[in-house]
Formats: sequence, structure tokens, C-alpha cells
Amino acid sequence: MLNKLVGLTPLFQVFDMPTALAFYRDKLGFDVVSASPVVETPEGRFSHWMWLRSGNVDLMLNTAYDSGERPSERDASRIAAHSDTCLFIGCSDLDSAYAALIQTGLTIEPPAMSGYGMRRFSLHDPDNFELVFQEA
Repeated sequence: MLNKLVGLTPLFQVFDMPTALAFYRDKLGFDVVSASPVVETPEGRFSHWMWLRSGNVDLMLNTAYDSGERPSERDASRIAAHSDTCLFIGCSDLDSAYAALIQTGLTIEPPAMSGYGMRRFSLHDPDNFELVFQEA
């Protein structure tokens, strides 16, 4: 039965959808595959859910709060808890990926060999989810 599985798409609960979308689309180069209808909210005009893709990597974003319920500031405990979530993304050309991300203005430590023997670099998104880019 399990041999019929064809993919996995993580879903991140985000504080601010426009900020998260700008990061994943404009900095990391993801495309929007699908999205919920755009709504007017006290926080602005945006979709509450988005499905993004870059190459063979899919990711979904969902707003953590319903319209009009988002607090004015990010919840520090929620952000701290996100640091336990990490996505490893295989990269066929790690150095080119690193150079492209640096050109977007991100501050990232250069690729290095990990303790488990894989060359990689990592960064955190605006909600503190860790993304590790690793040689594939």
C-alpha cells in the first residue's frame, strides 16, 4: 500500500502571509501553484493559504490566525517553537544556490561540511522555520 505514495508537501503556519510569500517567492524563487481566494482583512488583502513549488520541492503556507484575529506582534513562544521544524532541501548545485540567495540580500553562512558528512548551508524564514540546503 505505501508504495503508492507519490509525494509529501509540508505546511507552515505563518504569521503574515504577504511577508512569507515575499520571502519564498522573491528571495527563494518559489512559484505559486494554487491559492485560496484573496480576501480583505483588517491585516490587508491576501490569500489565507498558498501552495508553492520550486523544481521538485513543494511547500504550503497557511495563515496561523483567522481574519481579524492576528495579534499585532508575533508570539515569541510560537516563533521559538518553530525552530524545532527543519526542512532539508536537496540541491544539485549548492554553490550556485548559495550565490543566488546572497544576491537577494539574505545573510547566510557559506556552505560547510556537516557533522554527518553532507555539505550544506541553512537559513530561517520570517517565521523562524529552518531551511537547510544540502548537496543532493
